Amino acid sequence: MDLSKVRNIGISAHIDSGKTTLTERILYYTGRIHKIVEVKDKSGGGATMDFMELERERGITIQSAATYVEWKGYHVNIIDTPGHVDFTVEVERALAVLDGAILVLCGVAGVQSQSITVDRQMRRYNVPRLAFVNKMDRAGADAYRVTEQLREKLHLNAVMVTIPIGEEDRHEGVIDLLTREAVYFEGQAGEQVRRTKDLPDGYADKVEEYRSKLVEAVADFDDGIMEKFLEGEEVTAEEMIPVIRKATLDLKLVPVYCGSAYKNKGVQPLLDGVAAFLPDPTEVENKAFLREDGKETEVVLECRDDKPLCALAFKLEDGRYGQLTYLRVYQGMLRKGDFIYNTRDGKKTKVGRLVRMHADKMEDIEECHAGDIVALFGIECAAGDTFTNGEVIYSMRSMFVPEPVIYYAVQPKDKSAIANFSKALNRFAKEDPTFRVTRDEESGETIIAGMGELHLEVYIERMRREYKVETIVGEPQVAYRETITKETPFDYTHKKQTGGAGQYAKVGGIIRPLQHEEGEEHVHYRFIDKIVGGIIPREYIPSCDNGFQQAMERGVLIGFPVTDVEVELNDGGFHPVDSSDMAFQIAARTAFKEAMKKAGPIVLEPLMRVSVEGPEEFQGAIQTTLIRRRGAIVGSESHHGMVVVEAHVPLAEMFGYSTELRSNTQGKAEYSMEFEKYAPVPKNVQEELMKKYADRAKERVT
Repeated sequence: MDLSKVRNIGISAHIDSGKTTLTERILYYTGRIHKIVEVKDKSGGGATMDFMELERERGITIQSAATYVEWKGYHVNIIDTPGHVDFTVEVERALAVLDGAILVLCGVAGVQSQSITVDRQMRRYNVPRLAFVNKMDRAGADAYRVTEQLREKLHLNAVMVTIPIGEEDRHEGVIDLLTREAVYFEGQAGEQVRRTKDLPDGYADKVEEYRSKLVEAVADFDDGIMEKFLEGEEVTAEEMIPVIRKATLDLKLVPVYCGSAYKNKGVQPLLDGVAAFLPDPTEVENKAFLREDGKETEVVLECRDDKPLCALAFKLEDGRYGQLTYLRVYQGMLRKGDFIYNTRDGKKTKVGRLVRMHADKMEDIEECHAGDIVALFGIECAAGDTFTNGEVIYSMRSMFVPEPVIYYAVQPKDKSAIANFSKALNRFAKEDPTFRVTRDEESGETIIAGMGELHLEVYIERMRREYKVETIVGEPQVAYRETITKETPFDYTHKKQTGGAGQYAKVGGIIRPLQHEEGEEHVHYRFIDKIVGGIIPREYIPSCDNGFQQAMERGVLIGFPVTDVEVELNDGGFHPVDSSDMAFQIAARTAFKEAMKKAGPIVLEPLMRVSVEGPEEFQGAIQTTLIRRRGAIVGSESHHGMVVVEAHVPLAEMFGYSTELRSNTQGKAEYSMEFEKYAPVPKNVQEELMKKYADRAKERVT
């Protein structure tokens, strides 16, 4: 396989920007499907990529789906990801294994809250991208304004490569600024592309204006083009394409395309852009940790078939034929019948069945190569596991998994369904790292936690459909956290020396609020070992660390997990006979609890970034609904009679918000929300929470 002709891309965007519709058109124009079915069309069975029954009913994408297409000699693996923030881990795991991406934006709404999140995720994994301004047929669509928003809001060096011919109901096609050609899409579903040098009336000046902007942007990356630009000489498409490609791969430029996927316009030039400007697997630097002689060193993987295998299991699905494991092959080859090793647990497995995925259909293949995205059957593993052929031990970096912010207590209505209930929860937790299942020891309840109400509702509904389990669901609860505000010393001796084997351990040190270092925003606990002179034997240092971490599972105010604490251990004592691992764990646990009470403990709550969009006449009503729920308005902007209000609102206040918003705006406004950060709760709210959760805090402190 010629790797220069391979593209691994994802399609990401804010919810309802038209990602799945765009993917559907790409499948149609590349000959993968022979009939277009709209996302909301239930009679046609729903879009190809939304193959889960629930997705088709709700008209949203829940799971990322994989497929591949051939376009003008290029092999393109595509992952269509969900736009809804509750399924953010699906976007996260797709971007972690992709080489390039298409950021889809609504031509009317432009850069929305989830576009910002997706952009942040793309930056986290250094993913080069193209932007596609969709829905140019809609009232109020403006590709020029959206491109400006990409520059202002996302700080991307966005530059238009195509501009629209007409907007709203007059949208007829696009003009390719590289070649100055008008591009029209004819035939029953826009499958016939007609290019012409004859520009529509009134467009000549606009083409020169925006082509000049394109040349100016490209000139920053090439001296020859800069010279021609300054001297007013013509710069050809052939001269610009390699420079645009290099700048895009270096994350210094974002080419912008426009069109309307729904009206079959502008998709083929975007596919040409994918081939021209997004990287092939050899042009992306992927790193792994090589384990040798008990040490780990970071190495750069080479996308070559003749190197030792390194592949990442980035997604699991429980299919009709057992567990389906999606693999990205970074290095080496994989054949049916090969033995592969899971570097996490050392297990060796034979590859029985190797397939290429097309949504929920699969095609059996005999082998796959470096740079491929494929799936395996019958491999027991977890999302994020690395596989090798046993010659070397690699492990890929772990994917960032956000913490759940909401939880429910659940139980099956019928006790006889308990086996299926457990089976469903185990499967969902294995497939989705943001879906957590725990058991509350005091109440005996099963607790499920996730990223939002929709996230958990979807799993409860899947349990009913796929496992025939009806559940009783408790009230939604917020995942609070506790932390400390000041540095406090601790000194505690655990002593139990009355007859028989005794227990003795002494620990001393300081707990303080954790100061995050750069690139450490996801670290919530740090342990500093300053023990010298053997006052605590080396073998008991990990016991102290374990004890502190156990104490952090439940805070002293409301019994919720403790976060952002640094513990320095600098003093202690031991007994040659009575000291043990358990004694030091107990000493550390108790020392932490006692010190935390004096360290200015506070309760933190999840703050959500809420974005509400509705007609301008309801701006006051929208702001009132947010302020009433302890919201802080952080911005608002209007265009074409619509207003978007952004606010930070505590999750605890957001339950039932959709009903209030509908009644205050005659059903004309809609909102989306995503986790922003944890923030201290006001004093009066903290007091109420301490009364509400008094038992929870008390039972564990003892």
